Amino acid sequence: MSDKTLTDSGPEGAVQAPAAASSRRWWILAVIALAQLMVVLDATIVNIALPSAQADLGFSDGNRQWIVTAYALAFASLLLLGGRIADLFGRKPAFLVGVVGFAAVSALGGAATNFEMLVTARALQGAFGALLAPAALSLLNTTFTDARERAKAFSVYGAIAGAGGAVGLLLGGVLTDALDWRWTLYVNVAIAVVAFVGGWMLLTHRRDATNSKLDVPGTVLVAGGLFSLVYGFSNAETHDWNSPATWGFLIAGGVLLAAFAWWQTRAEHPLLPLRILLDRNRAASFLAVLISGAGMFGVFLFLTYYLQLNLGFSPTKTGVAFLPMVAALMVAAQVGTTALVPRMGPKAVIPFGFAVAVAGMAWLTDIGVGSDYTTAVLPQLIIIGAGLGLVMPSAMQMATGGVAAEDAGVASATVNAMQQVGGSIGTALLNTLAASAATDYLVGKDPTDKLVRARATIESYTTAFWWSAGFFTAGALIAFLLYRRGVPEQDPDAAQVVHM
Repeated sequence: MSDKTLTDSGPEGAVQAPAAASSRRWWILAVIALAQLMVVLDATIVNIALPSAQADLGFSDGNRQWIVTAYALAFASLLLLGGRIADLFGRKPAFLVGVVGFAAVSALGGAATNFEMLVTARALQGAFGALLAPAALSLLNTTFTDARERAKAFSVYGAIAGAGGAVGLLLGGVLTDALDWRWTLYVNVAIAVVAFVGGWMLLTHRRDATNSKLDVPGTVLVAGGLFSLVYGFSNAETHDWNSPATWGFLIAGGVLLAAFAWWQTRAEHPLLPLRILLDRNRAASFLAVLISGAGMFGVFLFLTYYLQLNLGFSPTKTGVAFLPMVAALMVAAQVGTTALVPRMGPKAVIPFGFAVAVAGMAWLTDIGVGSDYTTAVLPQLIIIGAGLGLVMPSAMQMATGGVAAEDAGVASATVNAMQQVGGSIGTALLNTLAASAATDYLVGKDPTDKLVRARATIESYTTAFWWSAGFFTAGALIAFLLYRRGVPEQDPDAAQVVHM
């Protein structure tokens, strides 16, 4: 690449951009990464603050789960609509509206005086996040069209998407310990100000899907289907798999999503064109994101319990304990997207990343009542982080690569939806399996004995870790079977447009 010019091929042919465009793109990446971090943080940052919020606002244990679920429900069900809005009306306005809206409702949640006000703010956070997240990823996809720059950009973005949950735990712990639970929401306002100013100055308004219209029936079907799936899995986590609400919503979700798929073959302007899903590499990438999202909760959720309840870590110390995993994930993301995938292709790299994560999760099952963090947790976390760092950024890059500019928003939304639904599935399944393992362990033993109870808890954690390893094993097999051999080539028909 020349130091003086950058050449990007678009639908009209080669377009010359000044040398300053290169540095401008990296500033755009910083803004996009900041906005994405804000969205990912809020999936976990409030979790550590929940006990303090509950004590302050006086809501019940049964209602506590809705603070988390309300965000997940709104975010997952509206993602495809948010992505299509970005395609139809422009990614810059979608990005800016998403940032401002997210900040405003975060401030509303921080100022909550009762449960109803807080849960409403969390649901609205999810709604604005569903507009912001696909706009951010599609901006990344259409801004970085040079193969090397694109790989570096996705290594940063993928690392944030993968490690954001751990960073949320750390930041949530620090803010709750040092200030107040309300600052886990107020912090979004400070982040949003920087993201908004950067987006306003650096991005330009462009609409790529100007000849399309919003697919209203498709929007209703997919929103209802995703809502039902996430609600069903959330209900299974808080109630039971035998609950009529669990099975009813899961079945309804499946029926609605099947109806959505059928409608997309007949709609004049489909919300999710099937050409996005039918490419083998892209389909494999969507599944890799879904499976990694499900398995990661075996690390974040149950290891958080173990560190705090069994090893006695404070919320802040727990967050710090995850930092080596974050560092390993970021290094592996850079190596995977910039060096390995361009040379070896995803068929070799992504299954290998899953296999590394399997090894780390299997090793993590060695924890015991008297285990030490340095020997029984830290090395395993580093290995898991390295494995997921090879999987998630590369899969996200493959999932959105080669997509026509007018489909970039909805393709990006599908990536986010897969991660969110995967997380919901993982949370529900692993919680249920862990609880069953603890109950089974106590059979024939004295449940009042502290050591017996502690060992039952360890049994529940290790069961969750083994199942997470199983998820990653399935991911390795699916990725190996579905990905095409060799290094993928850029689709010449994909519209490569620099948005600045």
